[in-house]
Amino acid sequence: MSLRADVILGNEPGSFPYSVLADRHPAIIRQVREAFPYGPEQHRALDALLDSCTKGVIEPLPGGAWAEWGIDACVGRSWFDVPWLWSESYFYRRLLDAVGYFGDGPWRGIDPFRPAKLAELESAETDQELEALDALASRPAEEREAALLHGSLWGNRADLGFRLSDGGAEERAAVADLVADDSDRLRSLLDGAGTLCLIADNAGRELIPDLLLLAHLLEQGRVERAVLQVKPYPYYVSDATTTDVVDALRRLVRAPGEASVYGRRLWDAMADGRLDVRAHDFSCAPLPYADMPDDLRAEIGGAALTVLKGDLNYRRLVGDRWWAPTTSFADVTAYFPGPVAALRTLKSDVITGLDERTEAALVAAEGQRWRTGGTRALIQVRP
Repeated sequence: MSLRADVILGNEPGSFPYSVLADRHPAIIRQVREAFPYGPEQHRALDALLDSCTKGVIEPLPGGAWAEWGIDACVGRSWFDVPWLWSESYFYRRLLDAVGYFGDGPWRGIDPFRPAKLAELESAETDQELEALDALASRPAEEREAALLHGSLWGNRADLGFRLSDGGAEERAAVADLVADDSDRLRSLLDGAGTLCLIADNAGRELIPDLLLLAHLLEQGRVERAVLQVKPYPYYVSDATTTDVVDALRRLVRAPGEASVYGRRLWDAMADGRLDVRAHDFSCAPLPYADMPDDLRAEIGGAALTVLKGDLNYRRLVGDRWWAPTTSFADVTAYFPGPVAALRTLKSDVITGLDERTEAALVAAEGQRWRTGGTRALIQVRP
């Protein structure tokens, strides 16, 4: 079967991708500028990036970076006229270059998003979510698993970058609903599975629910081993790195009540190898997972199930294209090397796997807002 759909670009004024390039990226530059006492060199570089991303063109990256990821075909073109997924990813790489993350100076390796990540991790909302674990402890294991699964799913609404351009997202999330729900099929695949690979999305208040779910699955013997795939360097404002995993584990361990129990389980699981953290370079590629390199394909192919979290991973999983919403999720993920599940809060236009009745009801209720507002979510599985 031949599947075709246009790649999503950001060059249509009024569209969601256009607003990200024109509005969200400048807001992120302002946030980063204020996060640290950067010197004149960083400020000049950030000014140049702001000018480039709003009215300039794609420029080469230092050291010939991204040659294997298609940069030569994009150099000299407007940010708005190349694939939106590519342009967004390029923005974050340029941002890290601007603040000296990859340089040889004193700012090397300093995460420009870390203050925002830590503030979220230490927030009152995080305290409340951890306290809820105490009441959950007395519930049957199956009920705990369902609650933790949905906690992992809806934790994606805590995305910092998303909130920069949509401050009312969390309030609207109270009326959210699932547009596709394969949770029963997902749980059936977790019945004594060997290795579970979870490709993480955001740090902070999303990563903690992900870790809690992994702790439960390991403790209950639902999986024998878990691999947590994170980013090798800061990406898309909130995306989790190994440092963010450590911060989240420390937050759990020092918390009162059941949260610390979960934290110790995870700490011990890392020590004995039942939980492993990986950070492959392709995690930051501006490309869909269909283009993953052979070593990553082999690693993922060895897992009993791979769970991809969040909106960006969904775009990379199905391809960032204008699919008809009723396009088969199984067909567009047929290339993936093994059983795969997506847990996603909807924050971009791309969507597959809906039935016609669901799509019609969503359009009647919200127009196209349901695709990008962060108030809808999905759990989709291809065994």
